[in-house]
Amino acid sequence: MSAAKDAPPPLPEPLAVAVADSHTHLDMQDGTVEGALEKAAAVGVSTVVQVGCDVKGSQWAADTAEAYPNVHAAVALHPNEAPRIVHGDPDGWSRQGARGPGGDTALDDALAEIERLAALDWVKAVGETGLDNYRTGPEGKAAQERSFRAHIEIAKRHGKALVIHDREAHADVLRILREEGAPERTVFHCYSGDAEMAELCAKSGYFMSFAGNVTFKNAQPLRDALAVAPLELVLVETDAPFLTPAPYRGRPNAPYLIPVTVRAMAAVRGVGEEVLAAAIADNTARAFDY
Repeated sequence: MSAAKDAPPPLPEPLAVAVADSHTHLDMQDGTVEGALEKAAAVGVSTVVQVGCDVKGSQWAADTAEAYPNVHAAVALHPNEAPRIVHGDPDGWSRQGARGPGGDTALDDALAEIERLAALDWVKAVGETGLDNYRTGPEGKAAQERSFRAHIEIAKRHGKALVIHDREAHADVLRILREEGAPERTVFHCYSGDAEMAELCAKSGYFMSFAGNVTFKNAQPLRDALAVAPLELVLVETDAPFLTPAPYRGRPNAPYLIPVTVRAMAAVRGVGEEVLAAAIADNTARAFDY
């Protein structure tokens, strides 16, 4: 990979109306938290939701949100983490290193720690949780589903938002939300459904958060979904360091690149960027209750 391909993209023009990055992973990005927040603030990204994917990452998210007033935390076991806790992770694919199988007891212990963190004031959401049929095979399905149902209950018990990771699992995610009863505030992170699913989400009042992949050439179904999603349910996120928006696809993503995605989204909606930014700012504060 060339140096240019590795280089962080330049700072975009600042937004006139400040918005929030509803989903980022500062712990997976280069540089300091202070540096990331300063760059973001310089372009009108005033708030970030830091999302945990495992016990250690969730503890870090909670600590970081406690330390920085413009960082809010979400805590959870990622859908791909739950099967690794139960069945082991001999390749050390996750950041925990190689692990042996811990069974249901280990999953219960991890969920108990997520529950403890979810009670903290500066933790605003339980997530990212959900289902991932892309990376987890059939043998991991039961652990993934048990974990998802437990996270829904934790979110409801503590009155927190639920942040959903849904990868190639739309029907099952919607079914489990129906069966369990969704929390009052539910966010589909990195929304990946089509326009028809967006209409179903809208009926249930679920927030849909769009990431940099809405700018990708092959993402017309996502743009179609964005076009029909009610404005009051639309959020924006980076999912950084992943999903860097075009024209910087493949380079490192960070919260300061939110304006690139906001402008692309405004074009899809046929509204001015200020109109969209103001709606997103209001929606994110409502979704995460800050």
